Amino acid sequence: MNARLERKLRVLISIMIAGCVAGAAFSIAHDLPALPGIVTGLLISACVGGFEVLVGDGPVRAWLSSLPFTTNLLIKSAFYAVVILAIQWFPVVDLLIGRRAELIDNTFWSSLVYSVVVSILVNLVLAITNLVGGRALANFFTGRYHAPVEEERFVLFVDIAGSTTLAEQFGGLGIHRFLDRTFRLLSLPVVDYRGEVLAYVGDEMIVTWTRREGAQDSRPLRCFMAMRDELARKAASFEREFGAAPRIRGSLHFGPVIIGEIGDVKRAIVFNGDVMNTTSRLEALSRDIPGGFVASRAAVEQFNSRLPITMCDLGRLPIRGRVDGIDAMGLDAAPQDGAPHPAGKKSIAALPAR
Repeated sequence: MNARLERKLRVLISIMIAGCVAGAAFSIAHDLPALPGIVTGLLISACVGGFEVLVGDGPVRAWLSSLPFTTNLLIKSAFYAVVILAIQWFPVVDLLIGRRAELIDNTFWSSLVYSVVVSILVNLVLAITNLVGGRALANFFTGRYHAPVEEERFVLFVDIAGSTTLAEQFGGLGIHRFLDRTFRLLSLPVVDYRGEVLAYVGDEMIVTWTRREGAQDSRPLRCFMAMRDELARKAASFEREFGAAPRIRGSLHFGPVIIGEIGDVKRAIVFNGDVMNTTSRLEALSRDIPGGFVASRAAVEQFNSRLPITMCDLGRLPIRGRVDGIDAMGLDAAPQDGAPHPAGKKSIAALPAR
């Protein structure tokens, strides 16, 4: 099954289970049979969740995302209210459970208000999660990084190639729209490959994985390649709208980082340490490397499966801040753009599984 579809189905099932629980809770609180409440919750959550997870990821999502936060929230809440009213007004639940249909029973209005309030709260939580990031929000609630901790992480820097020239060509507002569209597309593979967007810094996107999540199936590397595939599929659309299609280069490193909450007025969870600095400097080196991607050997050796693409050994590269340089690897650029390998470097199809 397609990874993106599998993820959507998991989320939809979770929403439907939550809907059943909410429906049962309402019935129990009103000393009513649980079955009608469960079926009502299932129908409402299936419609609302189906919209959020399936329909909301297509053209509708692009349109809604172009709207201000409050307008987006109001439109989706109005849609939810219409769905809930239709399900509770018409005897759909009665027909499904074989109960004698009643157009309006004595719990109609209270159940309607309850369903609308719960759906709007869920919608608000989803909207805030989209702004802050699901894992960041969960980490704030659990206090996981309230005190700083050290974790081993994969860190991927993704940079939009030629953005300075594009900024001169498009102007300030134009380059912002261009970057927004690009980063929205690049976020899809991040979710597919279980990554976490740490930050957007100018024309750069920083993505991270825990050691366990990233080592599985070479996810950071697969994510970067999927980003390029995503941009290639949308290249014609970018050409029509902007007159240019985005290209990316990137860098990957692995090692210990310090993660913790910082600040007061606008508190944030930040990553610090040599790994962050080294990944940034590797990204600068990628500009002159065929294939436009540099990974430290330390990162590649963590993968527990065969690499999804042939890589070439770049040897030990000089890097600012490291006296002895860093052992690095790059993408095998020859099949992609015809660029020659750096002299004396060998191609590596895979490293032994750890």
